[in-house]
Amino acid sequence: MYDEIKDFPVKAQAEALTRALVSVKSVNGTDGEVSMADKLESIIRSFPYFKQHPEQVWTQVLKEDALGRKNVFALLKSTFENKQTIIYHGHMDTVGIDDFGSLEEHALDPDFLQRYFADYAKDRDVQDDAATGDWLFGRGALDMKSGDAVHLCNLLYYSEHREQLHGNILVMFNPVEENDHEGVMKAVDELIRLKKEQNLDYLLAINGDFVSPLYKGDARRYVYTGSAGKLLGCFYIRGRETHVGETLAGIDPTLIASKINSALNNNMDCAEKIADEVILPPSCLYLRDQKAFYNVQTAGTTHLYFNYFLYERTPKAVLAQLKDTAQKACDDLELFFREQYTVFSRNCGLEGQSPDWAIEVMTYEAFVDSLKLKGVPVEEITDQVVEDHPHEDFRKISYKIIEALEAHAGDNRPKVIVFFAPPYCPHNYLREEVQVERRCDQILDQVLREAELETGETFAKKRFFPYLADSSYLAMSETAEETASILGNFPGWGKTYSVPLEQIRKLNIPVLDMGVYGKRAHTWMERVYKPYSFGVLPQLIRSMTQKVLDEFA
Repeated sequence: MYDEIKDFPVKAQAEALTRALVSVKSVNGTDGEVSMADKLESIIRSFPYFKQHPEQVWTQVLKEDALGRKNVFALLKSTFENKQTIIYHGHMDTVGIDDFGSLEEHALDPDFLQRYFADYAKDRDVQDDAATGDWLFGRGALDMKSGDAVHLCNLLYYSEHREQLHGNILVMFNPVEENDHEGVMKAVDELIRLKKEQNLDYLLAINGDFVSPLYKGDARRYVYTGSAGKLLGCFYIRGRETHVGETLAGIDPTLIASKINSALNNNMDCAEKIADEVILPPSCLYLRDQKAFYNVQTAGTTHLYFNYFLYERTPKAVLAQLKDTAQKACDDLELFFREQYTVFSRNCGLEGQSPDWAIEVMTYEAFVDSLKLKGVPVEEITDQVVEDHPHEDFRKISYKIIEALEAHAGDNRPKVIVFFAPPYCPHNYLREEVQVERRCDQILDQVLREAELETGETFAKKRFFPYLADSSYLAMSETAEETASILGNFPGWGKTYSVPLEQIRKLNIPVLDMGVYGKRAHTWMERVYKPYSFGVLPQLIRSMTQKVLDEFA
C-alpha cells in the first residue's frame, strides 16, 4: 500500500486509505473483522520504518473468541530516548449492510453510491452533498474507517519525521466495538504489559471516531474531552397468567412493561442535568413478552431493557432510578386493577374477595440474597446455565439465569427484578484537579484557537463524546466503591462477562475524540466530509500530539 500512496499529499493519502479499508467487509460478529485486522497490519508493515523494525508491529488474538479476532498494534519510537507516549486508536468493525436493501451489493462501493445519491431526489440533503464530490459514501466510510485512515496517515508521516516527536506513538486498532467492546477490553492487559516492559508513560489517547452536526445547519467541528458511559438497565417482569375470559384475575406483565417504558423511554426528566452538553435520556432497546406461540392465555413474563448513558451520575444512582420507576409503575397498576375490578364486579353483580394484584419490586442482588437464605445453590445454577449456553447472547443469558433461579426456587409470584446486563461502559472526562489532564485540556484550547485562525473552521469543545466508544475503557471516573455497589446486579458477572475495572484504573489514560466529520452514521446514507476529515483533521491531531509531547518531554 505504501508504494501506492507515498507520493500523495496527506489529503489524497487519507482518501486512498479510507477507500482501501471500506472495500473490506468487516461487519461486527463476522470473520470480516479478522480480514480487516490483516489489512491494517499489512498496510502498516508496508511502511519503510516498520519494514526495518518488523517487531514493532504485532497483533493480539482475543482469547476464547470463536472468530479469532485480534487487536493490531504498532509502536513508533522517537529518535529521542523518551517514555512519553500518545496513543492513536480506532475500531475496525462496522454495523451490518442490510439497511442498503437492493443496493446491498454496492454498500462498499463509494463511487457507485455517490452517483446513485447524486440522482436521489427523495432526500435533498444527501443529493446536494453527493453532487459536490466532497463526500465519500459507503459502509464504514464515516464510522470509522476514515478515522483509521487518518491515524495511518499520521503514523506514516511521523515514521518519516521521527525527529519531530519528543515521545512515542502507539497505534491501536480494535475489533468488536459496535456491540460489546471486547477488543479494547482485551487490549487493556496489552497496554499494561507495554507500559511496564517498554517503560511507556501514556499521556493521552486520541480516538478518531466520527463527529456529526448536532442540528440542521450546525457547521461546528466538535472535539470531545471524555466519553459517556453506558449501562443496560434491565427488567425481568413476572406476571400471573390467566385465561382472557378471566383477564382481571391475572397480572399482565406486558402492561407493567408498557408503564415502565412510558415512564423512561426518551424522557428527559430521567436524564442528567449538565449544561451545554449533549445529554441523552434512556431509550428502549428491547421489549418482548416470552410467549412462544398464540393461545388465549395472557403472557407470563416480559423482558425489557434500556440504554442508559452515564455522564456524571453513578451506576448506583441509575439502579435506584430503575427500581423507583418500576415500583411506581407497579403501585399505580395495583390501584388501576383494583378500580377496574370494582367496575367489573359491580357490572356483573359479583360478590366475594377480589384478587391480589401486589407486585414485588427488587434488585437482582436482593433476589439472589433471598434465594441464598432459602438454601438455593445460586452459583451452581448460574454455572450450569452458562455451561449449557456457551454461545448465547449476553443479554439473553442474563434472563436465562434469572429464569433458572426462579424455577429452582419454585418462585412464580408476580415480581419485577431490576438488574444490569452487558455492555457496561465506564465514563470519563478530563479532570481539573489532575495536572496532566488539566494541561491537556489547556493545550487543546490552544490548538483549536490556532486551527480556527489557520483554517477558518469553527470548533466547539464538549466534555462527553455523545456516542458509545472504546475510549470508555482507557480511563474511568467511577470509584472502586461505586462500581462494587452494582456488580452484584449483573447476573453471571465474571462468568459470562466482566470489565477489567482495576486494570482500567491502573491505566487511567486521558482521552480525546478528535474525529472525522460526516453525516448519517449507521444508515445507508453514511458519508464522510473529505475537506475537513482528510484536509484539516490530520494536521489538527499532529498539532495536539506535538504540543503535548513537547509539554511533558
